[in-house]
Amino acid sequence: IQPEPYGSVLIISPWNYAIDLSLSPLIGAVAAGNVVIIKPSELAPASSRLLAKIVSEVFRPEHVTVCEGGVDVAQALLAQRFDYIFYTGGEVVGKLVMQAASAHLTPVTLELGGKSPTIVDADAPLELAARRILFGKFFNAGQTCIAPDYVLVDQRVYAPFLETLQAEHRRMYGAHPCRDVGRVVNARHFARLVEYLKDGRILCGGEQDAAALKIHPAVLVDVPPDAPVMREEIFGPILPVLSIADFDTAIRFINDRPRALALYLFSRNRRRHEEVLQRTSSGGVTLNDTLNHYANRDLPFGGIGPSGMGRYHRRASFDTFSHYRSVQIAGTFPDMPLKYPPYQGKLGLMRQVLRLLN
Repeated sequence: IQPEPYGSVLIISPWNYAIDLSLSPLIGAVAAGNVVIIKPSELAPASSRLLAKIVSEVFRPEHVTVCEGGVDVAQALLAQRFDYIFYTGGEVVGKLVMQAASAHLTPVTLELGGKSPTIVDADAPLELAARRILFGKFFNAGQTCIAPDYVLVDQRVYAPFLETLQAEHRRMYGAHPCRDVGRVVNARHFARLVEYLKDGRILCGGEQDAAALKIHPAVLVDVPPDAPVMREEIFGPILPVLSIADFDTAIRFINDRPRALALYLFSRNRRRHEEVLQRTSSGGVTLNDTLNHYANRDLPFGGIGPSGMGRYHRRASFDTFSHYRSVQIAGTFPDMPLKYPPYQGKLGLMRQVLRLLN
């Protein structure tokens, strides 16, 4: 089995981790022997310029090059015939990428997103869960594809969990609102997030600095399950927390919605760990923490269904950008006449040979 490069690869990267999500797939594509064009997001122009500068200093332009620009540049690139396309971003554009790739029957990897759920079980370590959920959600101002998008808390521990969450929120973010939080990428996304704050009661946080494009990390409660903040990917520093009757209800709630890129469970019960793995489907899972399955480079990373297709990181990146070519080397002697026409009178002998071969 011989790995060989696909040939020419297009990598379309997003704005939220503009450098990492360009270079991580590039490593696999180059290691596998491909030539690569990177199209970084125009929403992070400083990162795009830096990436173009670094790549031009390291690689020959016919090996790896960066094409900067807006939507028109992306459309022009997608109109070309590539041998492989790797896209990281949202589901809407992901469908357009797949549609463009289908014109040339080009294989794709789509790293998308969705609403990654978190379950807090009745026996969860509440202080640890609150701290790790807040970190995972509000890292990079919530602009992380695998950030916990909402939290389902067993009703038996809902009240104490909210108290713990408030205490941890004060400790981590309360003294200096907006200081330890990154910017929302632009004014359009800022306005979208401010609208989400109306979908529930703000338990803590929520202060806004429109000039700096910053929102103090907000925890929402009393959120209707069908509110916009529960239907659409948040991608910002807003965390809805819902009370749920029990573990089974939480599983049903998750399974009634599209499969997510990530799933998180906080529980001391090993049986619960196994249950959530057996009864749900998601791109990846971290138990008793958040984001860690992405950080573990020995684990392939990717989505399923509307959260994406394909996977990468370490060996999985090499596999993604390689065509595994099957090679059979046949001997030249003996060359059995049995396999060649005419076949009359050979059936019995062929059956005996096949029995031996099997």
